[in-house]
Order: sequence, then structure tokens, then C-alpha cells
Amino acid sequence: VEIKKVEDFKYLGSTVQSNGECGKEVKKRVQAGWNGWRKVSGVMCDKRVSARMKGKVYKTVVRPAMLYGLETVALRKRQEAELEVAETKMLRFSLNEYIRGTAHVRCFGDKVREARLRWFGHVQRRDSEHIGRRMLRLELPGRRPRGRPKRRFMDVVKEDMKLVGVREEEAEDRVRWRQMICCGDP
Repeated sequence: VEIKKVEDFKYLGSTVQSNGECGKEVKKRVQAGWNGWRKVSGVMCDKRVSARMKGKVYKTVVRPAMLYGLETVALRKRQEAELEVAETKMLRFSLNEYIRGTAHVRCFGDKVREARLRWFGHVQRRDSEHIGRRMLRLELPGRRPRGRPKRRFMDVVKEDMKLVGVREEEAEDRVRWRQMICCGDP
């Protein structure tokens, strides 16, 4: 059996690229968000529906479609900004006023950070011999190429932990970890 080499493939609903980038996956997540928004645009654009209700609909239909699978991706600042822009446009179509406060919707980057740290905590609580936990610490042999290093998942997780103010050891206590990484709205 001959296995064909491809540039990208779909695995568990997420696009994996051969070069380790995640640009195509970000574009697909933005598209999924817009598709979800179109499905509920009748509610989202109705002036009789309160801003709070629009926020709830957004958080239950659109945001999960955009967040799907991003907890395992090392997003660049530009890609995170791309997701933020898409979210803001959707909310601006729905509400022509102070967007985040009236709809009670937090920043998309905060929700991605929370999902990433939640997944990291889940993996950290696994047995030390579990494949997922071992893969987090995997160092490939050889040197990294010249130039700016690519952002790795653990680099992003360490930045997130520093920003939130938590340490790896604290992930062992699930309830406390969830409280510490929670950024507010669901």
C-alpha cells in the first residue's frame, strides 16, 4: 500500500498542515462562525430581541463553532486578531451600540486562552505515561531552523499561564484550576 504525501488533511474535524501552520484552520473556524451566525441572523438582527438575549444566542450557536478545536492550536497574534475581527463584525451587525457590555460577551482571545488552559489542565491530570502528556514535553532531536522560531503549543500555554497567573502544578486540583483560568461568561 502506497501512502500519498499531502500538504494538508482533515483529522477529527480540524485541518492539519504539513508545515505545522494553522492558517487554514483559522480560516475554517471563521467560516464556521459566519455559517452559524447566518443560521441565527433572524434572531440576531431582530430589533425586538434584547441585547442580552442576542448575546446568549451568540454564545451558544456562533462561538462554539469558532472555538472548535482551537484549544490545541498555537495561534499567532495575527490569527487571534483575525478571529477577533470576525467576532466583532458579527456582533456589530447585531448590535449598533456598545458591543461587549450590552451583549455580555467577553473577548474571543480570552475564551481561546481559557479553552487552551482547560485542555492543558486535563492533559496534565492524566497519568505521566499517557501519550498526550508525553507529547507535550516532546523535544525533537536536532536544531531548530534559523530565524524566528515557530510558536509551539507549550510556548503559548506558558504565555497564557503567565498572563493568568497560574503554575503547572496547580493543574492537579481540577476545581481550583477551573476557577483560576475562568474568564467570566460561558
